[in-house]
Amino acid sequence: MSVVTRLSLPQEDYMATTHSPPPAGSAPWDIKQSPSGKKFLPVLIGLGLVALIAWGLWPKPVLIETGKVSRGPLTVRISEEGKTRVKNRYIVATPVAGKMRRVSLKPGDAVTAGETLVTTLEPVAPPLLDPRARVQAESLMAMQEANRKQAMATLDARKSALVMAEADRNRVRAVTRADTVSAADRDRAEGDALIRAAEVRAAEFSLQVLDYEIAQARASLERPEQGGPDNLVEVKAPVTGRVLRVMQESEMVATAGMAILEIGDPADLEIEAEILSRDAVAIRLGDSVEIALWGGETPLNARVRRVEPAAFTKISALGVEEQRVLVLCDLMDTQEQAKALGDRFRVEVRVAIWHSDSVLLAPAGALFREGNAWKTYVFQNGKAVLTAITAGRSDGRFTEILGGLNADDEILLHPPDTIKDGARVTKR
Repeated sequence: MSVVTRLSLPQEDYMATTHSPPPAGSAPWDIKQSPSGKKFLPVLIGLGLVALIAWGLWPKPVLIETGKVSRGPLTVRISEEGKTRVKNRYIVATPVAGKMRRVSLKPGDAVTAGETLVTTLEPVAPPLLDPRARVQAESLMAMQEANRKQAMATLDARKSALVMAEADRNRVRAVTRADTVSAADRDRAEGDALIRAAEVRAAEFSLQVLDYEIAQARASLERPEQGGPDNLVEVKAPVTGRVLRVMQESEMVATAGMAILEIGDPADLEIEAEILSRDAVAIRLGDSVEIALWGGETPLNARVRRVEPAAFTKISALGVEEQRVLVLCDLMDTQEQAKALGDRFRVEVRVAIWHSDSVLLAPAGALFREGNAWKTYVFQNGKAVLTAITAGRSDGRFTEILGGLNADDEILLHPPDTIKDGARVTKR
């Protein structure tokens, strides 16, 4: 920008200024500028600064992004982290106390019901008897042997009585002439033979009981041999499936009922999710479920099979106590890639609690609250117009609009705090 300034000077001064000889030591073409021209330079600089400040303070349109209001389907889902688990799990435990041999099975190994050997147990030998207990056991043994001798004598006596009763009965039966033996005598002979036979059987059973008691008393005195083939207990797989987890692998002295390993079928999976109790009340049996973030490209379809009636307390990552409910889902279709899922794999569970095929939708990022009212900015003729709306259900990305907007309306996405009603805006 060039500024031309015309100076009006008297003729004498002008001639003196333009035709005076140059000072000594300067070139002829170096002409000294008039000092009166410096008076206007600060004024021009000040005007330029004022113009620059005015241009900088002039309000400019705010760059924004917009989205359109349109009609479409809306599904409201409850999303929560979940995990897979095998439906039917079986824990194999030691049936008796003893020395357990090393378990050779590893997680993932296939097992067959009644055939696959899990481990072998050598039962623990009974403790040694102290002198007093040994004397008591020997006395019990002698008493049982004496009782057996008494039972043998009783049995012999009963057998002799049975022989006599059978002989009398046979003599009565041999008399065939009428009125020789009365009917009462015949019945008495038959009944006496039956009673004697029953007494013999009872004495035989008593003798068997005493034999078992003697064997028991003898076992308390003896110390059976350990490690023999007849003294080993084999633990086999109760069901067909795969080993999920090995709780005890090394050889050790085990107690009765100690867990060894866990068996299940990894192909028979279900999904469990811990849902907040306030959200679980809206879930119904049979609701559609999407299983996402499981490792595949497309979600898996599932159905709600059970909503457990009892909640439990869980501490969140922020240290807040939450009441959660366990929701179980069954997979409806298993993709080929989904067969790689195993027990306790992490997934994301999305339970559909509401659906509509056609509603008026707006991006959820364009809506905000002022007090208790929902509002948004509508883009009209380069300006942001603040509009009150009535919002319905939302899936997190889109929100149902019940009033205040129409289809194809353009609204501001994520409007900054600097935008006010009527502010000039421009699309990014």
